[in-house]
Amino acid sequence: MKTSIATVSISGNLREKLEAIAAAGFDGIEIFEQDFVADIGSPREIGNMIRDHGLEITLFQPFRDFEGLTGDLRQRAFDRAARKFDVMDQLGTDTILFCSTLHPKALGGIDRAADDYRELGEMAAPRGIKVAYEALAWGKYVWDHRDAWETVRRADHPNIGLCLDSFHSLSRGIDSNSIHAIPGDKIFFLQLADAPLIEMDYLYWSRHFRSMPGEGDLPVVDFMRAVAATGYSGPMSLEIFNDQFRGGSPRGLARDGYRSLINLTDQVQRAEPTTVLGQPALPAPTKIDGVEFIEFASHGAEADKLATTLTQLGFSHAGQHKSKRVALWRQGAINIVINTEEAGFAHASYATHGTGVCDIGLRVDNAAATVTRAQALGAVPFAQEVGPGELVIPAIRSVGSSVMHFLDETSGLDRVWDVEFDHLDTDTTGAGLTRVDHVAETMSYDEMLSWSLFYTSLFEMGKSPMVDVIDPDGLVRSQAVETPDGALRLTLNGAETHRTFAGHFLADSFGSSVQHIAFETGDIFATMEGIVARGFKPLDMPQNYYDDLAARFGLAPELIEKMQALDILYDEDAQGQFFQVYSRPQAGGLFFEIIQRCAGYNGYGAPNAPFRIASQKRHMRAKGMPSR
Repeated sequence: MKTSIATVSISGNLREKLEAIAAAGFDGIEIFEQDFVADIGSPREIGNMIRDHGLEITLFQPFRDFEGLTGDLRQRAFDRAARKFDVMDQLGTDTILFCSTLHPKALGGIDRAADDYRELGEMAAPRGIKVAYEALAWGKYVWDHRDAWETVRRADHPNIGLCLDSFHSLSRGIDSNSIHAIPGDKIFFLQLADAPLIEMDYLYWSRHFRSMPGEGDLPVVDFMRAVAATGYSGPMSLEIFNDQFRGGSPRGLARDGYRSLINLTDQVQRAEPTTVLGQPALPAPTKIDGVEFIEFASHGAEADKLATTLTQLGFSHAGQHKSKRVALWRQGAINIVINTEEAGFAHASYATHGTGVCDIGLRVDNAAATVTRAQALGAVPFAQEVGPGELVIPAIRSVGSSVMHFLDETSGLDRVWDVEFDHLDTDTTGAGLTRVDHVAETMSYDEMLSWSLFYTSLFEMGKSPMVDVIDPDGLVRSQAVETPDGALRLTLNGAETHRTFAGHFLADSFGSSVQHIAFETGDIFATMEGIVARGFKPLDMPQNYYDDLAARFGLAPELIEKMQALDILYDEDAQGQFFQVYSRPQAGGLFFEIIQRCAGYNGYGAPNAPFRIASQKRHMRAKGMPSR
C-alpha cells in the first residue's frame, strides 16, 4: 500500500508541509481544503508543486453536508460538488471524501442517502472521479461504518465507495471484524489515527486528541488487520488532529507519522503472514538484554566531581581506554563511561549541554538488525572516526540529542571492554549496586508521544498509562516504557513549564535528555550504610514524610527509624514493596537513585515524587537567581 498523510496532520503552511512530508518518505498526501484555499497558488500550480515533491494527491477533502437535503438545498449541494470536481481536475486528483451529514435540515433514511449518492456517481463518472463516503462518529444519522457501507451498497454505483477511518469506528467501539463483510474494491480510501481512551464528546475528542497509530490506546492494529483481509490495496493515510502537534516541527511530525505507518504495517504482516501490504519485511522488534553502558560527556573539574560521586556510590575506576581520554567505572554489572575527549561527538555534547549522558549502549540479540529496523523506521545512523584497534559498534541518533549503541554477543561486540580498554587492578564489588534499573529521560511535554513511539516501534517494549507528577511549580506528565522482563526500563517525563524541576533541567542543560539514573541493589540498607561511609550525602527528607509514611502503611517503628536515618523512601503495591534513595542534584539538575524492589513490585515510587521534587528544589538556587 502507498503511504499518505493529510496535510491537516502537521503544522506549517502548505509548502512547509510538503517539504516535510516528502522528506519523511511518504508517497502522497490528502490535501485538506483549508490548506489549499490558504495558498497563493492556483489549483493547477499547487497540483504541479505537489508532484514536483515526488508526491501524489491521494484524496481531496472534506465535502460536508451533502445527503438528505431537499429542494433548493439539495440542488445547491450538487452544484457545490460540481465546483469541487472542477478544482480536482485542476489539482490532478481523482478521489474526494464526503462526510456523513450534520446539516440541521437534512432528512434521514439510508435509501434517501443512497439515491443522492447514486445521482452523484452519475455526475462523477464522466470525470473519472471516485467519491469515498465516510461515517463521522458524530454524524446526525450515519455514525457507523456499517450504515455507511449499506448506503454505498444500495447506491450501487462504481464511482461511489467507502472511506474507513479507524478513529470514527474504534471511538464508537464498533467491532473491526464487521469490516470483513465489505468487498475490498468498494473501500476507496483508508484513514488511520489513534487516540488516548478518554470519555468525552466524539467531535471534541477527534479534533483535539488524535495521535499517530501506536501513540494512543485504540486497537488500530486489529482495525488494520480487518481492512487488509478485505483485499484493500489503496493508500493508507494518516488523518491526525492534535493540539500538541499544531505547534510542533513539521519535519518531526512527518517523520513520526511515517514511522507509525511502517510500524503498523510491520505489526499487521507479523500477525497475518499471508497479508500483502506492499511494504518490505523488517527485522523483528529488537529484544533488549540490558544496559551495557552509560556514557557521560564531561571535562575538567566537572569530570572530577562526577568521578567523586561515582566513588561515593561504590564504583571503581576499572579501566582506561587505550587511545582516548575515556575512563571506565564499574560496579556489579554496571558500566559507566566518562568521556573527556576534546574532539568527537562526546566533546560536542559537552560543549552544548555541559556534563551529561551523551550515549547509552544496549545489549541486544542482533546489533546489525536493530540498526536496519531503526533506519526503516526513519532513524538516522550514527558513525564517527574509529581509532586503531577499536570496534565498529552499530549506532543510531537517539531521541533528544543523544546516541544509542548496540552490542551483541554473536558479533563479538560485547568484547569491547577487553579490546579497547586497559584494565586496572581494582575491586568492582562496590557497595552492592548490581544493575541499571531504569533511566529517566526528560523532554518537553509536546515531545512525549514522539519519544514513546520511537522506543515502542524499535524495541520489544510496552508503555504504561501516563500519570501526573505534581511539582510545586507546575505539572509533569510521566510514562514508563519497558521491556516485558524489565531488562530496560525508561521513564519519560514531559515538562510543561521551565519552572518545574524537570523543566529547569531542560533549560539549564539546553535540552539534555537523561536527568536521572536508577541503580538496583538487593539490600538498600547495607548499600546505604556503605556509601554514606564513603561520603555520599542522600537527598534529605523531612520528618513530616516519615510521620505520614507510618500513618499510611502501618510500618514497624523500628523500620521507619532505619529509613529515616538513611533518608530512604518507601512505597508498596499489591505485589510487593519498594525502597528508594536519591542523591542530591548535581550541576544542572542531574541526579542518581538507588532502589530495591521486593516481591514483584513493578512501579517507580510515583507517590513519592512530589516529596522528592520539593526536597530537590530546596537544594537548587533560589527562584529568580541567575545561573551565571
